[in-house]
Amino acid sequence: MVAQVDSNFVKLSCKKTYARFLSYLFIEGRPLTTRGRWINPLVFFLYRLHRYLPFSRQVKAPIFILGIGRSGTTILGVTLAMHDAVGFLNEPKALWSYLYPEEDIIGNYNLNDARYRLSATDTNPEMIRKAHRILGNYLTLSRSHRVVDKYPDLVFRFDFVRAIFPDAKFLFLHRNGIDTCFSIKTWSHRMGVKTVEECHDWWGVNDRKWRLLCDQIVATDLALGPYIEKIRLFSAHEHRAAVEWIVTMKEGMRLANEYPDNVLPVKYENYTASLNARKKVLNFCELPPDKKYDEYCSKVLKKPVEMESKIALPEEIEVEFIRVMSMLGYE
Repeated sequence: MVAQVDSNFVKLSCKKTYARFLSYLFIEGRPLTTRGRWINPLVFFLYRLHRYLPFSRQVKAPIFILGIGRSGTTILGVTLAMHDAVGFLNEPKALWSYLYPEEDIIGNYNLNDARYRLSATDTNPEMIRKAHRILGNYLTLSRSHRVVDKYPDLVFRFDFVRAIFPDAKFLFLHRNGIDTCFSIKTWSHRMGVKTVEECHDWWGVNDRKWRLLCDQIVATDLALGPYIEKIRLFSAHEHRAAVEWIVTMKEGMRLANEYPDNVLPVKYENYTASLNARKKVLNFCELPPDKKYDEYCSKVLKKPVEMESKIALPEEIEVEFIRVMSMLGYE
């Protein structure tokens, strides 16, 4: 499925289909595990070209989807993409790498030293101008009024993003941890690429993301930090995924508690099943009701299928995994 566009999407709106392909071809870039990476030089050239375009729209209250991958963030973004006001960017990591090269924890576009956490002090006026110019031009070209950016790892860069977009809205999406872990495992086996010299999978180039996660996030966690040397040795995808899920969920809950006016927790299982949950998302984002959004949701949102009922975890993380599951309302 190219650009996350299915037949229902195309049938409901030519305008929104155009906007999605514009996003896919000229803004988002191609990460390591996808085809068509030849287009990346063009994408980065277009970023530089945006400074000369004269018709940039004001970027008002952009919406960022936070959390962890394989938890429903894409379906949340794609359904919002059908809203008449929205232009949806699906993990525009190339754009964020262009704005701040040291943010590339995967190694999609460079192998510079990278940082999981970024703060307001990592911004500067020129970076802010570039971000507003590119997204403002994108809004004009896509005939949209609000940007939705799905990049789950921004959960660790909340202050950084707010320094660029002070009026931003954040949706913190969470899903049953067991389902998320097995989905990450399946994705990594299916999408991972091995060459003679490198392995590209969920954990980045030759485990780059995993090492950074352990060094910069897990090592400082009060519950997991004491076991960091053992955790570093985890090799099973589902065990690593459980570690990432724990620290990400804790970060998201912290943000939701400290910034309730800016961050809305969204339970994936509720969003897919409940019209009221979807209305709550629109209201929080200050998006008006939209018939095509409702119709598309009714066609594509299904009750989540439970992948596994149990997960065997190492003792170093099992207690904390269960505790966080309980905090999020999962048994």
